Amino acid sequence: EVQLVESGGGLGQPGGSLRLSCAASGFTFSNHGMMWVRQAPGKGLEWVSSINSGDGRYRDYSDSVKGRFTISRDNAKNTLYLQMTNLKPEDTAVYFCAKLVRYLSGSYASSWGQGTQVTVFS
Repeated sequence: EVQLVESGGGLGQPGGSLRLSCAASGFTFSNHGMMWVRQAPGKGLEWVSSINSGDGRYRDYSDSVKGRFTISRDNAKNTLYLQMTNLKPEDTAVYFCAKLVRYLSGSYASSWGQGTQVTVFS
């Protein structure tokens, strides 16, 4: 069974930092790209960042987090990370990690974690 368990969320101040972790199990972690998605209160899902399978060389970010967040992976630990710096109130959301599966038409999230809450002072 695929399991993705997010952790590291909490209360942060504007300009502060948090590091989120996603512990993966039930599949070959290194063979899959991964992504972070967030959901702000009362809003829909928003893609945050993606990282390729294997060495994680290729990374992509939404415009709202570019220059502030860094996605990374440690395949030896089957863990995905999101280092968040210069936090803003609009970063307040539940953050989910997801496993990606590639098809000819593109990549799609096949599994999701339970999410971890990040709250930034307004």
